[in-house]
Amino acid sequence: MSAEDAPEETLISHLVELRARLLRAVVAVLVVFLALLPFAQRLYTEFAEPLLRALPKGAQIIAIDVASPFFAPIKLAFVVAILIAMPAVIYQAWAFVAPGLYRHEQRLARPLLFSAAILFYAGCAFAWYLVLPTVFKFLTAVTPDGVAMMTDISRYLDFVLVIFLAFGFCFEVPVAVVILVLLGWVDVAQLREARGYVIVGAFVIAAILTPPDVVSQLMLAVPMCLLYEAGIFTARWLPRQTRSADQASGAG
Repeated sequence: MSAEDAPEETLISHLVELRARLLRAVVAVLVVFLALLPFAQRLYTEFAEPLLRALPKGAQIIAIDVASPFFAPIKLAFVVAILIAMPAVIYQAWAFVAPGLYRHEQRLARPLLFSAAILFYAGCAFAWYLVLPTVFKFLTAVTPDGVAMMTDISRYLDFVLVIFLAFGFCFEVPVAVVILVLLGWVDVAQLREARGYVIVGAFVIAAILTPPDVVSQLMLAVPMCLLYEAGIFTARWLPRQTRSADQASGAG
């Protein structure tokens, strides 16, 4: 084999490995989805419980579209399958990328990936147990007299999924801060100086993503500000670890 053929063969081997990793990730999601599929209706019943608890007695969720009672639970089961299988998906992505990283980069990437997954799940749990009950109580409280609040099954699902994604990704603030420092785009002093702008931005984001009540906006904005401070604290500790890792890799 000539030297010119080596890069092409390396590229092909990388593409073959990428296909294998993607296939394994898809299989992991499908296995969990198929396991959840027989329980899709029951899963949606549990999923609708926060709204049903807040609705007036006798109120219920309705289905506007003919097929929505069938498709909405399946859509929910698929989303839950992705969330459950996410560690396997992240592992496949890590297994593909890790061989191309230096040892100290692997040491930094592992806790970042783990922290990102935990923070996303924490954001979803925070939204489920604290934010959604508060939001539904507010929405039912401001419903005018004579108006029956009956939410569509699909629109309720979309609303809750948007809230989950909003809180899940907003809880990634510490990871984003650490990555910015690692890339050298900002330092700790600049992060401290930007506190005022971050606080304003957090409340703007909260006003856009949450319903128009002060409580739910505070429940998103305040954790974002606290998580930003957590990211600064981690970034202060990070450079010493990075330098020691660089020195260790250089010595090796």
